[in-house]
Amino acid sequence: MTVTAATELSERELALLAEVPTGLLIAGVWRPAASGKTFDVEDPSTGKVLLTLADAGPEDGAAALDAAVAVQDEWAATAPRVRAEILRRAFDMVIARADDFALLMTLEMGKPLAEARGEVTYGAEFLRWFSEEAVRSFGRFSSSPEGTSRLLVQKKPVGPCLLITPWNFPLAMATRKIAPAVAAGCTMVLKPANLTPLTSQLFAQIMMDAGLPAGVLNVIATSTAGEVTGPLIKDNRLRKLSFTGSTPVGRRLLADASQNVLRTSMELGGNAPFLVFADADLDAAVDGAMAAKMRNMGEACTAANRFIVQDTVADEFAAKFAVKMAAMTTGRGTEPDTKVGPLIDAKSRDKVHSLVSDALADGASAVTGGAPVDGPGYFYQPTVLKGVEPGARILSEEIFGPVAPIVTFKTEDEAVALANDTEYGLASYVFTQNLNRGLRMADRLEVGMMGLNAGVISNAAAPFGGVKQSGMGREGSVEGIAEYQYIQYIGMPSPHNA
Repeated sequence: MTVTAATELSERELALLAEVPTGLLIAGVWRPAASGKTFDVEDPSTGKVLLTLADAGPEDGAAALDAAVAVQDEWAATAPRVRAEILRRAFDMVIARADDFALLMTLEMGKPLAEARGEVTYGAEFLRWFSEEAVRSFGRFSSSPEGTSRLLVQKKPVGPCLLITPWNFPLAMATRKIAPAVAAGCTMVLKPANLTPLTSQLFAQIMMDAGLPAGVLNVIATSTAGEVTGPLIKDNRLRKLSFTGSTPVGRRLLADASQNVLRTSMELGGNAPFLVFADADLDAAVDGAMAAKMRNMGEACTAANRFIVQDTVADEFAAKFAVKMAAMTTGRGTEPDTKVGPLIDAKSRDKVHSLVSDALADGASAVTGGAPVDGPGYFYQPTVLKGVEPGARILSEEIFGPVAPIVTFKTEDEAVALANDTEYGLASYVFTQNLNRGLRMADRLEVGMMGLNAGVISNAAAPFGGVKQSGMGREGSVEGIAEYQYIQYIGMPSPHNA
């Protein structure tokens, strides 16, 4: 299998890239890095440079936090309705430029345009959702049980936040953190992933155009994340850290955050099991498997990582799944027929192939795929493996690519044991026509989220997050704004005792 990718950018692509700010956003001004350093952002479908951005250093990080601290009190005192209207305007502006945001994400991350458009819809929804939550974040007033006092409880913004986003969902991961922080009244320093920072740059400009005051959102793209974020986490003026990324990095950040007892939200790695029982509608299960596996080329923490299929239907499921996977057209995301874009870089592609090669060497067989794609860019064939042995490396590590390993089970207890045999606990998927079994799986699976006969579960109105080493805290839903607030209690005498 080969892939042909366009080697030159179109006039529209060049015009869009020309709109993207290339500096650091600090106190409302786009400016170069203090050191003058820059770094390149590449198109993963060609390996060619798209744009060159200012490369933040520690001094730029400090300046960004200074800007956030300087306006925190004023921003916290802003009326909730004002914050809500800014978010609503930003929602309208993102939707109005949906095609531009989709194209920009496709250029820097590689996902097909149809998927990128879906991310715009999903990512923008966090702006609308939290514009509504901003004015509905209520405290409470009550009497003490003894009747001698009154209890007043209010919610207040935690203060300046450091938001660290991953490369795989350039818009949605930014809006999922920025929107609740804005709604709660927090100022922010955003550190986008250096592989895909362009969408965050353009989105930050949209936020300012929507009326966000200078200094509330500061953006510091950098190629040396640890050097920039490390001092910020240790600065006692920072009060909140929200991170989406790998579990090993999350562990290190948690250790650093403990020094100042920071509020933390950690959305870390996943190893989602996809369980198919013999009574499942197999066609629906295959469709669900395609959605759960191939969204974002498998580069998602919620991606189905292990397909755990009852032995009596495993061969039929594998055959049907492989037919659909083999039909997926691989190519540059801007091409109209493309269904599978490139992986983000050569390192990611090579890791995926290493996992597949190990599984094949241990006795698994490739029903379809099983190799990188020839040509420019970092492409990998959509792959289905069967005969994967329990304990195989591909079952314990997050694949982050278009590869589906299948293992079999005989009993429900065995399926649960296989599904829970991981340090992770983010997402899971269960296909069965027995509702009682589905509900039992929800009780027994050690995960923060479960799709029951559904391959897509992310929604701005749903609480997103995991258990075990998949992290802590929740994003989205009514829980999302609470991550950026603390509770203050005020006690006062009862008016009847005055």
